[in-house]
Amino acid sequence: MDSDTSLRSLLIGDHPCISIETFEESDALLMVRELAVNLSFDLWIWTINGGLRDGLIEDAAPVPDTSNAAGALYHLANVRLKRACIITLDLVPHLKDDRTLRAWRDLIARIRSDGTKVVMIDHQGERPAVVRTLASAFALPLPDLRELQELVRSTLRKKQEEALLTVDISRLELDTILRNLRGLTRRQARQIIADCVAEDRRFDAADINRILAEKRRTLMSTSLLEYVESPVNLDDIGGLGRLKSWLNARQRSLGPEAVKFGLEAPRGILLLGVQGAGKSLAAKAVATAWQMPLLRMDVGALYDKYIGESERRLRDSLQQAESMAPVVLWIDEIEKAFASAASRSSDGGLSQRMFASLLTWMQEKRAAVFLVATANDIEALPPELLRKGRFDEIFFVDLPGDEARGSILAIHLRKRGRSPAPFDLVALTAASRGRSGAEIEQAILAALHEAFAGGREVTTEMIAGALRASPPLSVTMREKIDALRDWSRDRCVPAE
Repeated sequence: MDSDTSLRSLLIGDHPCISIETFEESDALLMVRELAVNLSFDLWIWTINGGLRDGLIEDAAPVPDTSNAAGALYHLANVRLKRACIITLDLVPHLKDDRTLRAWRDLIARIRSDGTKVVMIDHQGERPAVVRTLASAFALPLPDLRELQELVRSTLRKKQEEALLTVDISRLELDTILRNLRGLTRRQARQIIADCVAEDRRFDAADINRILAEKRRTLMSTSLLEYVESPVNLDDIGGLGRLKSWLNARQRSLGPEAVKFGLEAPRGILLLGVQGAGKSLAAKAVATAWQMPLLRMDVGALYDKYIGESERRLRDSLQQAESMAPVVLWIDEIEKAFASAASRSSDGGLSQRMFASLLTWMQEKRAAVFLVATANDIEALPPELLRKGRFDEIFFVDLPGDEARGSILAIHLRKRGRSPAPFDLVALTAASRGRSGAEIEQAILAALHEAFAGGREVTTEMIAGALRASPPLSVTMREKIDALRDWSRDRCVPAE
Protein backbone atom coordinates (compact mmCIF):
# COMPACT_ATOMS: atom_id res chain seq x y z
CA MET A 1 0.00 0.00 0.00
CA ASP A 2 1.14 3.56 -0.66
CA SER A 3 0.66 4.32 3.02
CA ASP A 4 3.27 1.75 4.05
CA THR A 5 5.99 4.38 3.79
CA SER A 6 4.35 6.83 6.19
CA LEU A 7 3.47 4.15 8.76
CA ARG A 8 6.96 2.70 8.44
CA SER A 9 8.41 6.16 9.15
CA LEU A 10 6.36 6.36 12.34
CA LEU A 11 7.51 2.91 13.46
CA ILE A 12 11.21 3.57 12.91
CA GLY A 13 11.06 7.21 14.06
CA ASP A 14 10.81 8.72 17.52
CA HIS A 15 7.10 7.98 17.98
CA PRO A 16 6.53 5.78 21.04
CA CYS A 17 2.78 5.58 20.43
CA ILE A 18 0.82 5.49 17.16
CA SER A 19 -2.96 5.83 17.14
CA ILE A 20 -5.11 4.41 14.32
CA GLU A 21 -8.82 5.19 14.39
CA THR A 22 -10.79 3.01 11.98
CA PHE A 23 -13.73 0.65 11.64
CA GLU A 24 -11.59 -1.61 9.43
CA GLU A 25 -9.69 -3.26 12.27
CA SER A 26 -8.56 -6.33 10.30
CA ASP A 27 -6.94 -4.21 7.56
CA ALA A 28 -5.15 -2.03 10.11
CA LEU A 29 -3.99 -5.06 12.09
CA LEU A 30 -2.67 -6.76 8.95
CA MET A 31 -0.75 -3.67 7.89
CA VAL A 32 0.88 -3.18 11.29
CA ARG A 33 1.75 -6.87 11.71
CA GLU A 34 3.41 -7.12 8.29
CA LEU A 35 5.47 -3.98 8.86
CA ALA A 36 6.45 -5.09 12.37
CA VAL A 37 7.69 -8.43 11.04
CA ASN A 38 9.58 -6.76 8.17
CA LEU A 39 11.24 -4.37 10.63
CA SER A 40 12.21 -7.28 12.94
CA PHE A 41 10.07 -6.17 15.88
CA ASP A 42 8.93 -8.56 18.55
CA LEU A 43 5.13 -8.49 18.42
CA TRP A 44 2.62 -8.39 21.28
CA ILE A 45 -1.17 -8.07 20.94
CA TRP A 46 -3.65 -7.10 23.66
CA THR A 47 -7.43 -7.45 23.66
CA ILE A 48 -9.80 -7.44 26.60
CA ASN A 49 -10.96 -10.97 25.74
CA GLY A 50 -7.59 -12.52 24.92
CA GLY A 51 -5.30 -10.60 27.25
CA LEU A 52 -1.68 -9.96 26.31
CA ARG A 53 -0.13 -12.60 24.06
CA ASP A 54 2.73 -13.14 21.64
CA GLY A 55 1.59 -11.88 18.25
CA LEU A 56 4.02 -14.05 16.28
CA ILE A 57 2.81 -17.38 17.67
CA GLU A 58 -0.59 -18.69 16.60
CA ASP A 59 -2.84 -19.58 19.54
CA ALA A 60 -0.22 -18.31 21.99
CA ALA A 61 -1.23 -18.53 25.65
CA PRO A 62 -1.97 -15.14 27.24
CA VAL A 63 0.23 -13.67 29.95
CA PRO A 64 -1.55 -14.29 33.28
CA ASP A 65 -3.60 -11.45 34.78
CA THR A 66 -3.48 -9.25 31.64
CA SER A 67 -7.08 -9.34 30.42
CA ASN A 68 -7.57 -6.18 32.48
CA ALA A 69 -6.17 -3.19 30.57
CA ALA A 70 -4.41 -1.68 33.59
CA GLY A 71 -2.82 -5.05 34.43
CA ALA A 72 -1.54 -5.52 30.87
CA LEU A 73 -0.08 -2.00 30.71
CA TYR A 74 1.49 -2.39 34.16
CA HIS A 75 3.06 -5.71 33.09
CA LEU A 76 4.49 -4.16 29.90
CA ALA A 77 5.91 -1.19 31.79
CA ASN A 78 7.73 -3.44 34.23
CA VAL A 79 9.25 -6.11 31.99
CA ARG A 80 12.37 -5.73 29.90
CA LEU A 81 11.33 -5.09 26.30
CA LYS A 82 13.67 -4.58 23.40
CA ARG A 83 12.42 -3.35 20.05
CA ALA A 84 8.89 -4.65 20.43
CA CYS A 85 5.65 -3.59 18.73
CA ILE A 86 2.68 -3.69 21.12
CA ILE A 87 -0.70 -3.64 19.36
CA THR A 88 -3.77 -2.83 21.47
CA LEU A 89 -7.30 -3.31 20.16
CA ASP A 90 -10.06 -1.07 21.59
CA LEU A 91 -7.94 0.28 24.43
CA VAL A 92 -9.30 3.85 24.30
CA PRO A 93 -12.51 3.27 26.37
CA HIS A 94 -10.38 1.83 29.20
CA LEU A 95 -8.23 4.97 29.39
CA LYS A 96 -11.10 6.82 31.08
CA ASP A 97 -10.04 5.00 34.23
CA ASP A 98 -7.34 6.97 36.11
CA ARG A 99 -5.37 3.87 37.07
CA THR A 100 -5.31 2.59 33.47
CA LEU A 101 -4.33 5.99 32.10
CA ARG A 102 -1.50 6.21 34.64
CA ALA A 103 -0.26 2.76 33.60
CA TRP A 104 -0.39 3.82 29.94
CA ARG A 105 1.65 6.97 30.66
CA ASP A 106 4.21 4.94 32.62
CA LEU A 107 4.55 2.53 29.71
CA ILE A 108 5.05 5.33 27.16
CA ALA A 109 7.71 6.93 29.38
CA ARG A 110 9.39 3.55 29.85
CA ILE A 111 9.69 2.59 26.17
CA ARG A 112 10.99 5.91 24.80
CA SER A 113 14.58 4.74 25.03
CA ASP A 114 14.39 1.10 23.90
CA GLY A 115 12.75 1.35 20.46
CA THR A 116 9.47 -0.25 21.50
CA LYS A 117 6.25 1.09 19.98
CA VAL A 118 2.63 1.00 21.09
CA VAL A 119 0.11 0.92 18.22
CA MET A 120 -3.46 1.60 19.35
CA ILE A 121 -6.17 0.46 16.92
CA ASP A 122 -9.60 1.74 17.94
CA HIS A 123 -13.00 2.36 16.38
CA GLN A 124 -13.69 5.57 18.32
CA GLY A 125 -11.78 8.79 18.87
CA GLU A 126 -12.66 9.93 22.42
CA ARG A 127 -9.10 10.03 23.73
CA PRO A 128 -7.92 11.82 26.88
CA ALA A 129 -6.01 15.01 26.14
CA VAL A 130 -2.67 13.54 27.26
CA VAL A 131 -3.14 10.61 24.87
CA ARG A 132 -3.90 12.95 21.97
CA THR A 133 -0.73 14.83 22.83
CA LEU A 134 1.63 11.85 23.12
CA ALA A 135 0.18 9.59 20.40
CA SER A 136 0.93 10.18 16.71
CA ALA A 137 -2.22 9.76 14.62
CA PHE A 138 -2.18 7.63 11.48
CA ALA A 139 -5.17 7.51 9.13
CA LEU A 140 -5.74 4.18 7.44
CA PRO A 141 -6.06 5.10 3.75
CA LEU A 142 -8.60 3.77 1.30
CA PRO A 143 -7.21 1.47 -1.41
CA ASP A 144 -5.92 2.99 -4.65
CA LEU A 145 -6.57 1.62 -8.13
CA ARG A 146 -3.58 -0.69 -8.07
CA GLU A 147 -4.58 -2.26 -4.77
CA LEU A 148 -8.21 -2.50 -5.86
CA GLN A 149 -7.12 -4.44 -8.94
CA GLU A 150 -5.24 -6.96 -6.82
CA LEU A 151 -8.20 -7.10 -4.42
CA VAL A 152 -10.59 -7.94 -7.28
CA ARG A 153 -8.26 -10.66 -8.55
CA SER A 154 -7.72 -12.23 -5.11
CA THR A 155 -11.46 -12.21 -4.38
CA LEU A 156 -12.27 -13.86 -7.71
CA ARG A 157 -9.52 -16.46 -7.17
CA LYS A 158 -11.01 -17.32 -3.78
CA LYS A 159 -14.49 -17.66 -5.26
CA GLN A 160 -13.06 -19.79 -8.08
CA GLU A 161 -11.69 -22.20 -5.50
CA GLU A 162 -15.14 -22.54 -3.94
CA ALA A 163 -16.96 -23.29 -7.23
CA LEU A 164 -16.51 -22.85 -10.99
CA LEU A 165 -16.48 -19.17 -11.95
CA THR A 166 -16.58 -17.54 -15.41
CA VAL A 167 -14.68 -14.27 -15.85
CA ASP A 168 -15.33 -12.48 -19.16
CA ILE A 169 -14.22 -8.89 -18.97
CA SER A 170 -12.06 -6.55 -21.05
CA ARG A 171 -9.33 -4.26 -19.77
CA LEU A 172 -11.54 -1.21 -20.39
CA GLU A 173 -14.43 -2.77 -18.47
CA LEU A 174 -12.12 -3.71 -15.59
CA ASP A 175 -10.85 -0.11 -15.43
CA THR A 176 -14.47 1.09 -15.17
CA ILE A 177 -15.13 -1.37 -12.34
CA LEU A 178 -12.02 -0.24 -10.48
CA ARG A 179 -13.07 3.41 -10.76
CA ASN A 180 -16.52 2.49 -9.45
CA LEU A 181 -14.92 0.78 -6.45
CA ARG A 182 -12.87 3.84 -5.47
CA GLY A 183 -13.89 5.37 -2.18
CA LEU A 184 -14.76 2.02 -0.58
CA THR A 185 -12.80 0.24 2.11
CA ARG A 186 -11.10 -3.06 1.33
CA ARG A 187 -13.81 -4.99 3.17
CA GLN A 188 -16.61 -3.19 1.32
CA ALA A 189 -14.96 -3.75 -2.07
CA ARG A 190 -14.44 -7.45 -1.37
CA GLN A 191 -18.05 -7.82 -0.29
CA ILE A 192 -19.42 -6.16 -3.43
CA ILE A 193 -17.28 -8.32 -5.74
CA ALA A 194 -18.32 -11.46 -3.86
CA ASP A 195 -22.00 -10.46 -4.11
CA CYS A 196 -21.67 -9.95 -7.88
CA VAL A 197 -20.70 -13.58 -8.49
CA ALA A 198 -22.67 -15.25 -5.70
CA GLU A 199 -25.68 -16.23 -7.81
CA ASP A 200 -24.72 -16.47 -11.50
CA ARG A 201 -21.04 -17.41 -10.94
CA ARG A 202 -20.08 -14.87 -13.62
CA PHE A 203 -18.01 -11.69 -13.55
CA ASP A 204 -18.54 -9.63 -16.68
CA ALA A 205 -19.61 -6.23 -18.03
CA ALA A 206 -23.14 -6.75 -16.70
CA ASP A 207 -21.73 -6.33 -13.19
CA ILE A 208 -20.60 -2.72 -13.81
CA ASN A 209 -23.98 -1.15 -13.09
CA ARG A 210 -24.59 -3.48 -10.16
CA ILE A 211 -21.27 -2.50 -8.59
CA LEU A 212 -22.11 1.18 -8.95
CA ALA A 213 -25.57 0.64 -7.44
CA GLU A 214 -24.11 -1.37 -4.55
CA LYS A 215 -21.50 1.30 -3.97
CA ARG A 216 -24.18 3.99 -3.76
CA ARG A 217 -26.16 1.89 -1.31
CA THR A 218 -23.06 1.21 0.79
CA LEU A 219 -22.03 4.86 0.92
CA MET A 220 -25.52 6.00 1.84
CA SER A 221 -25.59 3.58 4.78
CA THR A 222 -22.06 4.17 6.08
CA SER A 223 -21.05 7.64 4.88
CA LEU A 224 -22.12 11.26 4.96
CA LEU A 225 -21.59 11.44 1.20
CA GLU A 226 -24.33 10.66 -1.27
CA TYR A 227 -24.32 10.45 -5.04
CA VAL A 228 -26.40 13.10 -6.76
CA GLU A 229 -27.69 12.63 -10.29
CA SER A 230 -26.88 15.67 -12.43
CA PRO A 231 -28.38 16.74 -15.78
CA VAL A 232 -26.84 15.07 -18.81
CA ASN A 233 -26.50 18.32 -20.73
CA LEU A 234 -25.93 21.94 -19.71
CA ASP A 235 -28.83 22.84 -21.99
CA ASP A 236 -31.07 21.30 -19.32
CA ILE A 237 -30.09 24.19 -17.03
CA GLY A 238 -31.61 27.58 -17.80
CA GLY A 239 -29.62 30.79 -17.38
CA LEU A 240 -26.34 30.99 -15.39
CA GLY A 241 -24.51 32.02 -18.57
CA ARG A 242 -21.48 33.54 -16.86
CA LEU A 243 -21.04 30.53 -14.57
CA LYS A 244 -21.28 28.20 -17.57
CA SER A 245 -18.57 30.19 -19.39
CA TRP A 246 -16.33 30.06 -16.32
CA LEU A 247 -16.79 26.29 -16.09
CA ASN A 248 -16.12 25.75 -19.80
CA ALA A 249 -12.86 27.70 -19.55
CA ARG A 250 -11.66 25.42 -16.75
CA GLN A 251 -13.03 22.12 -18.00
CA ARG A 252 -9.56 20.58 -18.50
CA SER A 253 -7.88 22.29 -15.55
CA LEU A 254 -8.06 19.24 -13.29
CA GLY A 255 -6.03 17.10 -15.69
CA PRO A 256 -2.24 16.50 -15.87
CA GLU A 257 -1.94 18.66 -18.99
CA ALA A 258 -2.95 21.73 -16.98
CA VAL A 259 -0.22 21.02 -14.40
CA LYS A 260 2.39 20.73 -17.14
CA PHE A 261 1.13 24.04 -18.52
CA GLY A 262 1.82 25.68 -15.15
CA LEU A 263 -1.74 25.84 -13.83
CA GLU A 264 -2.95 24.84 -10.39
CA ALA A 265 -6.10 22.76 -10.19
CA PRO A 266 -9.16 24.89 -9.36
CA ARG A 267 -10.15 24.65 -5.68
CA GLY A 268 -13.84 25.42 -5.76
CA ILE A 269 -16.58 28.03 -5.87
CA LEU A 270 -18.99 29.51 -3.37
CA LEU A 271 -22.54 30.14 -4.60
CA LEU A 272 -24.45 32.78 -2.69
CA GLY A 273 -27.91 33.94 -3.57
CA VAL A 274 -31.64 34.01 -3.30
CA GLN A 275 -33.37 30.95 -1.94
CA GLY A 276 -34.83 28.85 -4.75
CA ALA A 277 -32.98 30.79 -7.45
CA GLY A 278 -30.98 27.80 -8.66
CA LYS A 279 -27.87 27.40 -6.50
CA SER A 280 -28.39 23.64 -6.18
CA LEU A 281 -28.85 23.40 -9.94
CA ALA A 282 -25.67 25.42 -10.39
CA ALA A 283 -23.80 22.85 -8.27
CA LYS A 284 -25.10 20.13 -10.57
CA ALA A 285 -24.03 22.22 -13.57
CA VAL A 286 -20.41 21.91 -12.44
CA ALA A 287 -20.54 18.11 -12.48
CA THR A 288 -22.38 18.16 -15.82
CA ALA A 289 -19.96 20.56 -17.50
CA TRP A 290 -16.89 18.62 -16.34
CA GLN A 291 -18.46 15.15 -16.64
CA MET A 292 -17.47 14.29 -13.07
CA PRO A 293 -19.36 12.47 -10.28
CA LEU A 294 -21.21 14.75 -7.87
CA LEU A 295 -21.11 13.93 -4.14
CA ARG A 296 -23.23 15.82 -1.63
CA MET A 297 -22.10 16.03 1.99
CA ASP A 298 -24.91 15.73 4.53
CA VAL A 299 -23.83 18.53 6.86
CA GLY A 300 -26.82 17.96 9.11
CA ALA A 301 -25.44 14.55 10.05
CA LEU A 302 -21.93 15.81 10.80
CA TYR A 303 -22.57 16.62 14.42
CA ASP A 304 -22.64 13.80 16.93
CA LYS A 305 -23.21 13.80 20.67
CA TYR A 306 -20.00 11.85 21.34
CA ILE A 307 -16.78 13.81 21.77
CA GLY A 308 -14.48 13.43 18.80
CA GLU A 309 -17.05 11.65 16.62
CA SER A 310 -18.07 14.77 14.67
CA GLU A 311 -14.48 15.56 13.73
CA ARG A 312 -13.96 11.94 12.68
CA ARG A 313 -17.04 12.04 10.45
CA LEU A 314 -15.84 15.18 8.70
CA ARG A 315 -12.32 13.80 8.32
CA ASP A 316 -13.57 10.48 6.93
CA SER A 317 -15.90 12.20 4.47
CA LEU A 318 -13.15 14.44 3.11
CA GLN A 319 -10.76 11.48 2.88
CA GLN A 320 -13.37 9.47 1.02
CA ALA A 321 -13.97 12.31 -1.43
CA GLU A 322 -10.22 12.51 -2.10
CA SER A 323 -10.01 8.77 -2.72
CA MET A 324 -12.73 9.08 -5.39
CA ALA A 325 -11.08 12.01 -7.20
CA PRO A 326 -11.63 13.53 -9.66
CA VAL A 327 -14.98 14.45 -8.16
CA VAL A 328 -17.19 17.45 -7.36
CA LEU A 329 -17.98 17.75 -3.63
CA TRP A 330 -21.12 19.75 -2.87
CA ILE A 331 -21.72 21.19 0.61
CA ASP A 332 -25.26 22.54 0.55
CA GLU A 333 -26.24 25.39 2.90
CA ILE A 334 -22.76 25.49 4.38
CA GLU A 335 -23.75 28.25 6.78
CA LYS A 336 -26.00 25.85 8.70
CA ALA A 337 -23.09 23.53 9.44
CA PHE A 338 -20.51 26.13 10.45
CA ALA A 339 -22.48 29.28 11.31
CA SER A 340 -21.73 29.08 15.05
CA ALA A 341 -18.01 29.09 14.22
CA ALA A 342 -18.40 32.82 13.68
CA SER A 343 -19.54 33.47 17.25
CA ARG A 344 -19.19 32.22 20.78
CA SER A 345 -21.42 29.16 20.73
CA SER A 346 -22.53 26.75 23.42
CA ASP A 347 -21.07 23.66 21.74
CA GLY A 348 -17.73 23.77 23.54
CA GLY A 349 -15.82 24.98 20.49
CA LEU A 350 -16.89 22.05 18.30
CA SER A 351 -18.04 24.28 15.44
CA GLN A 352 -14.76 26.20 15.50
CA ARG A 353 -12.75 22.97 15.38
CA MET A 354 -14.87 21.56 12.56
CA PHE A 355 -14.61 24.79 10.61
CA ALA A 356 -10.85 24.94 11.13
CA SER A 357 -10.53 21.35 9.86
CA LEU A 358 -12.48 22.24 6.71
CA LEU A 359 -10.37 25.34 6.05
CA THR A 360 -7.15 23.36 6.52
CA TRP A 361 -8.36 20.72 4.09
CA MET A 362 -9.36 23.37 1.54
CA GLN A 363 -5.92 24.93 1.79
CA GLU A 364 -3.83 21.75 1.71
CA LYS A 365 -5.75 19.20 -0.39
CA ARG A 366 -3.85 17.82 -3.36
CA ALA A 367 -6.45 15.48 -4.83
CA ALA A 368 -8.70 16.67 -7.67
CA VAL A 369 -11.72 17.44 -5.48
CA PHE A 370 -13.59 20.54 -6.63
CA LEU A 371 -15.63 22.03 -3.78
CA VAL A 372 -18.98 23.67 -4.49
CA ALA A 373 -20.49 25.35 -1.44
CA THR A 374 -23.93 26.99 -1.46
CA ALA A 375 -25.30 29.46 1.06
CA ASN A 376 -28.43 31.55 1.57
CA ASP A 377 -27.54 33.62 4.64
CA ILE A 378 -24.38 35.70 4.23
CA GLU A 379 -24.51 37.08 7.77
CA ALA A 380 -24.25 33.56 9.19
CA LEU A 381 -21.06 32.73 7.28
CA PRO A 382 -17.76 32.95 9.17
CA PRO A 383 -15.72 35.78 7.56
CA GLU A 384 -12.70 33.46 7.13
CA LEU A 385 -14.66 31.48 4.55
CA LEU A 386 -15.08 34.56 2.35
CA ARG A 387 -11.40 35.50 2.44
CA LYS A 388 -9.75 35.79 -0.94
CA GLY A 389 -8.10 32.53 -1.93
CA ARG A 390 -10.45 30.16 -0.11
CA PHE A 391 -12.43 29.76 -3.34
CA ASP A 392 -11.49 30.41 -6.93
CA GLU A 393 -14.60 32.53 -7.30
CA ILE A 394 -17.68 33.62 -5.39
CA PHE A 395 -20.78 33.71 -7.60
CA PHE A 396 -24.05 35.44 -6.82
CA VAL A 397 -27.12 33.59 -8.09
CA ASP A 398 -29.89 36.16 -8.52
CA LEU A 399 -33.46 35.71 -9.66
CA PRO A 400 -33.42 34.80 -13.37
CA GLY A 401 -33.64 37.54 -16.00
CA ASP A 402 -35.97 37.58 -19.02
CA GLU A 403 -33.86 35.35 -21.25
CA ALA A 404 -33.17 32.89 -18.43
CA ARG A 405 -36.87 32.67 -17.50
CA GLY A 406 -37.76 31.92 -21.10
CA SER A 407 -35.21 29.09 -21.11
CA ILE A 408 -36.49 27.77 -17.78
CA LEU A 409 -40.08 27.72 -19.04
CA ALA A 410 -39.07 25.82 -22.19
CA ILE A 411 -36.95 23.34 -20.24
CA HIS A 412 -39.73 22.44 -17.80
CA LEU A 413 -42.32 22.12 -20.56
CA ARG A 414 -40.07 19.75 -22.51
CA LYS A 415 -39.29 17.88 -19.31
CA ARG A 416 -43.00 17.09 -19.01
CA GLY A 417 -43.49 16.00 -22.60
CA ARG A 418 -44.72 19.32 -24.05
CA SER A 419 -43.20 21.19 -26.96
CA PRO A 420 -42.73 24.88 -26.08
CA ALA A 421 -43.84 25.93 -29.59
CA PRO A 422 -47.64 26.13 -28.93
CA PHE A 423 -47.12 28.28 -25.83
CA ASP A 424 -46.69 32.05 -25.76
CA LEU A 425 -43.28 32.10 -24.06
CA VAL A 426 -43.01 35.88 -24.42
CA ALA A 427 -46.19 36.39 -22.38
CA LEU A 428 -45.18 33.74 -19.84
CA THR A 429 -41.73 35.28 -19.50
CA ALA A 430 -43.33 38.61 -18.66
CA ALA A 431 -45.82 36.99 -16.27
CA SER A 432 -43.00 35.21 -14.41
CA ARG A 433 -40.95 38.36 -13.76
CA GLY A 434 -39.54 38.39 -10.23
CA ARG A 435 -40.00 34.66 -9.77
CA SER A 436 -37.35 32.04 -9.13
CA GLY A 437 -36.79 28.97 -11.25
CA ALA A 438 -38.41 26.86 -8.54
CA GLU A 439 -41.53 29.06 -8.60
CA ILE A 440 -41.76 28.79 -12.40
CA GLU A 441 -41.54 25.01 -12.19
CA GLN A 442 -44.27 24.88 -9.53
CA ALA A 443 -46.54 27.10 -11.66
CA ILE A 444 -46.20 24.69 -14.61
CA LEU A 445 -46.95 21.76 -12.32
CA ALA A 446 -50.02 23.53 -10.92
CA ALA A 447 -51.29 24.20 -14.45
CA LEU A 448 -50.74 20.57 -15.41
CA HIS A 449 -52.75 19.43 -12.36
CA GLU A 450 -55.57 21.79 -13.36
CA ALA A 451 -55.55 20.52 -16.93
CA PHE A 452 -55.46 16.87 -15.88
CA ALA A 453 -58.33 17.31 -13.42
CA GLY A 454 -60.45 19.00 -16.11
CA GLY A 455 -59.58 16.48 -18.81
CA ARG A 456 -57.99 19.16 -21.00
CA GLU A 457 -54.56 20.00 -22.37
CA VAL A 458 -52.54 22.63 -20.52
CA THR A 459 -52.53 26.12 -22.06
CA THR A 460 -50.61 29.37 -21.80
CA GLU A 461 -53.52 30.91 -19.86
CA MET A 462 -53.43 28.14 -17.26
CA ILE A 463 -49.72 28.62 -16.64
CA ALA A 464 -50.10 32.41 -16.52
CA GLY A 465 -52.96 32.02 -14.06
CA ALA A 466 -50.85 29.79 -11.84
CA LEU A 467 -48.06 32.36 -11.93
CA ARG A 468 -50.45 35.12 -10.85
CA ALA A 469 -52.01 33.00 -8.11
CA SER A 470 -49.32 33.70 -5.52
CA PRO A 471 -46.97 36.64 -4.89
CA PRO A 472 -43.43 36.13 -6.22
CA LEU A 473 -40.34 35.66 -4.10
CA SER A 474 -39.17 39.15 -5.03
CA VAL A 475 -42.21 40.53 -3.16
CA THR A 476 -42.34 38.26 -0.11
CA MET A 477 -38.58 38.53 0.47
CA ARG A 478 -37.94 41.98 -1.00
CA GLU A 479 -35.87 43.34 1.89
CA LYS A 480 -33.65 40.27 2.12
CA ILE A 481 -33.12 40.08 -1.64
CA ASP A 482 -32.24 43.78 -1.81
CA ALA A 483 -29.75 43.32 1.03
CA LEU A 484 -28.19 40.33 -0.75
CA ARG A 485 -27.86 42.26 -3.97
CA ASP A 486 -26.29 45.24 -2.20
CA TRP A 487 -23.77 43.00 -0.42
CA SER A 488 -22.83 41.06 -3.54
CA ARG A 489 -22.44 44.05 -5.84
CA ASP A 490 -18.71 44.52 -5.24
CA ARG A 491 -17.91 41.13 -3.72
CA CYS A 492 -19.32 38.51 -6.09
CA VAL A 493 -19.45 37.67 -9.76
CA PRO A 494 -23.00 37.43 -11.16
CA ALA A 495 -23.73 33.84 -12.19
CA GLU A 496 -26.04 35.10 -14.95
